[in-house]
Amino acid sequence: MSVETTRRGFLVGTGSLAVGFSFLSARSAAAADGASGRGGGRVRVTAEDGSAGDGESWLILTPETTTVYSGKVELGTGIQTALTQIVVEELRLGVGDVAYVQGDTLLSVGQGGTTGSKSIQNGGVQLRQAAATAFRELLARAAAHFRVPADQLHAADGRFTVKGRTGRSVPYADLLRHGTSVVPLDEDAPLVAPGDYVVVGTAQPRVDLPGKVDATFRYLHDIAPQGVLHGRVVRPPGRNSRNPVLSGLERARAVEGFVDVVRHDRFIGVVGTTEWAAQRAADPDTGITVAWEEGPAMIAQSELPTALRDPAHHYGADVEVDGDVDPVFEDADTVLSAQYFSPFQMHGGMGASTGVADVRTKPDPVTGIQATVWSGTQNVTALRGAVAGLLGLDASRVHVVYEEATGCYGHNGADDAAADAALLSAAVRRPVRVQWTRMDEHGWEPLGGAQAHDMKGSVGPGGITAWSHLNYAPTANSRPSADNPGTLLAGALSGLLPDPLPGSSVDSSGRNSPVTYDILQRVETRLVRTFETAGADSAEPVSPLTYRIPRTTALRSLGGFSNSFTNESFFDELAHAGGHDPLELRIASLPDPRAVAVCEALRPAWRARPGGGDGRGAGVAFQQYEVENAYVASYAEVRVDKATGQVRVERVVVAHDCGLIVNPDGLRNQIEGNVVQGVSRTLREEVTYAADRVTSVVWQSSDYHPGKQYEVIRFNEVPEVEVILLDRPEQPPLGAGEPTIGTLGGAIGNAVFAATGVRLRTLPFTPERVLDALG
Repeated sequence: MSVETTRRGFLVGTGSLAVGFSFLSARSAAAADGASGRGGGRVRVTAEDGSAGDGESWLILTPETTTVYSGKVELGTGIQTALTQIVVEELRLGVGDVAYVQGDTLLSVGQGGTTGSKSIQNGGVQLRQAAATAFRELLARAAAHFRVPADQLHAADGRFTVKGRTGRSVPYADLLRHGTSVVPLDEDAPLVAPGDYVVVGTAQPRVDLPGKVDATFRYLHDIAPQGVLHGRVVRPPGRNSRNPVLSGLERARAVEGFVDVVRHDRFIGVVGTTEWAAQRAADPDTGITVAWEEGPAMIAQSELPTALRDPAHHYGADVEVDGDVDPVFEDADTVLSAQYFSPFQMHGGMGASTGVADVRTKPDPVTGIQATVWSGTQNVTALRGAVAGLLGLDASRVHVVYEEATGCYGHNGADDAAADAALLSAAVRRPVRVQWTRMDEHGWEPLGGAQAHDMKGSVGPGGITAWSHLNYAPTANSRPSADNPGTLLAGALSGLLPDPLPGSSVDSSGRNSPVTYDILQRVETRLVRTFETAGADSAEPVSPLTYRIPRTTALRSLGGFSNSFTNESFFDELAHAGGHDPLELRIASLPDPRAVAVCEALRPAWRARPGGGDGRGAGVAFQQYEVENAYVASYAEVRVDKATGQVRVERVVVAHDCGLIVNPDGLRNQIEGNVVQGVSRTLREEVTYAADRVTSVVWQSSDYHPGKQYEVIRFNEVPEVEVILLDRPEQPPLGAGEPTIGTLGGAIGNAVFAATGVRLRTLPFTPERVLDALG
């Protein structure tokens, strides 16, 4: 019996109403189908008459419940609550009346990842329309039930009443008991007017929090299928280590609970009946020993600012804005040039990644599934395809189930841990759970890329007249590809090659490299190789895979964090050079009234800002996320200890416009989280590496864990945060998961300048860098 038949069985005979919709555009959905094994395993809801909608996700109403089947997953950001609010507003229900089934490739496929602050912005809009479509169908049924025109009916709390007729009502459940209807999403179905909102725009409690508070919530780390074994991967000492020689098998076999050693080229793992057994079998003192041939060193960390600018390391370029700025520079009286740099940074999840997989010898005779994978992935569809390729299976044989894991802030180790578990399970034909260690996570997760920037600008009495930004950066997106298992760490270690390097940086390391000020500008990104390629201008990897720099990928805001830090710092430099107030110059330079409004919201804080005489100072920064989405302006106050070089951020004010606000409490949480992480990335966070291996592999060094520390701010360093929300109910909702963080580096850097008169152009602002700058 196919998945389609199973779903049909769920609907037929129960009485139901289903609305088909997709979070992707038609073009993107088609691409996703092709990338996921030609749509294998997609859920199709079929009515009694055999009709079916075209959507890949479903809003289904039955007499018992209303359920959203969604590929958009709750990563701890509150989108499940917000998306539920959108549904119940249109259906005139309560938040507790809707179930949310997420991230299951047997139930919802082809929606793309939960990434880029797009779940509410894209998914919420279509989900709202799907709910409106369902309500229109319910309204028609109610009108037929009462034999009155639809405009004489009122709906609330899952019940229709006839206006002016006490006692005449019918619950939705009664209208759903007979017949099954499958209706396509109607883009013209009428929506609830913003002035009539009851649930949207209110601070509804997070639906996922009660279980997290009382410790009954099931995380990925709690998943333990019957008979589960435990795996541990023996990592190479470095990215480019080769030709492993394995010994010590007899020692490993003597470990109580030892099951097997698994090897695929450079992928070497052990499996045991307990995690302790797997750990001991992987320990060279008590289990197997692996000798490695040392591989080529990566570009030295100390040489990165120069090396990223070296054409020998480039494979292409993107000119995003091509203004003719040179004649303006030649005629200008005041022209500034400056160079900025941001290091590699980690996602830094407090918990290490986990993956669970159950790969069987034969497919299940009912579902056709041969491999089930539980993961905290942001994209179940892409992971399904990549794991299928890794195991040599058709994608329709692989079932990926999302389970909430440690926070990711982008593409962390979640997919790679799942792939580890899948390879090990395929070898032993039993379920296997792989729990990464802290050293696994810090040492092997894909990183946010280092970037270098060359800036040039001119300024006069009227403001900034021309602007040039040359950005040097590796890709900021190497997420798993449904077509290529080599995009997984386990696949690369097994001898498979990753995808070619992307040919464009526009929505990757080039994100927010242009500015939205009314300035003549030229913006270009030079694309930096992460690994050796087939030629000087080639993006194709070659075997053996050899990294020039650590593997890079999507970290919150992608290239936008470094680009906006640079842009907003340099804007401040030009403002001071031209004798302009930094906030007022921003306001005068912004053509968009919504951009002006968030900056104007900072005026009270700016006018009361501290002076720089006592080591205190304030700075501002602005960005429109992806130059077309949410608007954010931030104000930061800092105190700089000139004796120690310590920078402390004492206060942050954020003015935020993301259009229609669905849940103001959830939005504030997102903004505050952005602030905390933005302060940490600005003041502390920097990956260290030597030769071909990451060395900042622990939170705190000790005799037991002698690696270098990866520094993050502590609770007692979190600043006071004030959030100003500019709600625009008449506008579409825009994503809020990333926009704020892009403003923090510039606002803090500008505040440090105000406090000390010294401009810091390299992140993070460590005490050593501050003291060097102060001289």
